[in-house]
Amino acid sequence: MSNSTPATIEDVARIAEVSIATVSRAIHTPEKVANSTRLKVNQAIAITGYTTNAMARSLRLGRSNMILVVAPDIGDPNFSNILVGLENEARAHGYGVLIGHTQNDAQRGLEYLKFFNSNQAAGLILFTGILPFGHQTMTARLPPSVGVFEPVFNGGIPYVGVDDTEGARKAVDLLLAEGHRKIAFIGDSRTRLAYTRRRMGYDAGLDAAGVPPDLRIVLEGDGTIESGRHAVEQLFMRDTLPTAFMCVNDQTAIGVMIGLGARGYDIPRDFSVTGFDDVPQAVFISPSLTTIRQPRTAIGKQAMALLLELLSDGQPAETEILLRPDLVVRNSVSAPSRNWLKR
Repeated sequence: MSNSTPATIEDVARIAEVSIATVSRAIHTPEKVANSTRLKVNQAIAITGYTTNAMARSLRLGRSNMILVVAPDIGDPNFSNILVGLENEARAHGYGVLIGHTQNDAQRGLEYLKFFNSNQAAGLILFTGILPFGHQTMTARLPPSVGVFEPVFNGGIPYVGVDDTEGARKAVDLLLAEGHRKIAFIGDSRTRLAYTRRRMGYDAGLDAAGVPPDLRIVLEGDGTIESGRHAVEQLFMRDTLPTAFMCVNDQTAIGVMIGLGARGYDIPRDFSVTGFDDVPQAVFISPSLTTIRQPRTAIGKQAMALLLELLSDGQPAETEILLRPDLVVRNSVSAPSRNWLKR
């Protein structure tokens, strides 16, 4: 193909020796095309360099084929893999993705809703856990929306994420199996539903094991490294120390490990630590972090599929889809020290 002339769908069809309609189906609904045909189309696309243009397609159809993804922090280690799942599923059905980065600014979140008033977006994926404040004044009605990663606290919209309660239960059960009884939960929150559900898993595990309330330690946190480090300082000031830390996410766990290391303690000889998420840093920190793995790409794929179902039918078959988490055992957990058991 000429470098100056963009490839067209006709070029792809000619090289693949199929109809234009077959090329379109292979791109937008590949499950409806035979594997051999899809392979020929994909090879022709690779040869021609053809790319679909969701915005141009939107203009031709008179409606938007773009999905707005609003996230508070695109630097969050969980965001990129979920985005991969979202974008792959959207692309497979002829949609594109716009990313709105709010930087935890409520006004920015509200401004992104202008995309719907100007017909630049058809649906909304929310990572924020809350609806944009004052959205009623920006749009006549909320567009088809799905919450992902964090349940929407005040919206009542469909949600796709990991089973936080089950994941936390797996972490606390591991610590209990190692012999820990005095386990601290770091990261309790009244506003983040995902963290609340993880606290429920912590309580359920300790209840099942018969651990009394006086052995339970719960501290609030915002999921940052600093909140984990601060929790360690609080516990030492109170002189109320656990033998294990069950942290609401990996960032908090890394903060706990930094705080303990600064005081000269060894992990896991002196304290055990678990996280939640399995972000890339969990492998590289020393010792490597025992944690709960979220199936992030699968979460993104399911969330986009649910949104496309809303756009197509208006009524989803499910209003909450929870994927199962996996326990990843590494080097930050062991049996409690005998010195602690004597206390």
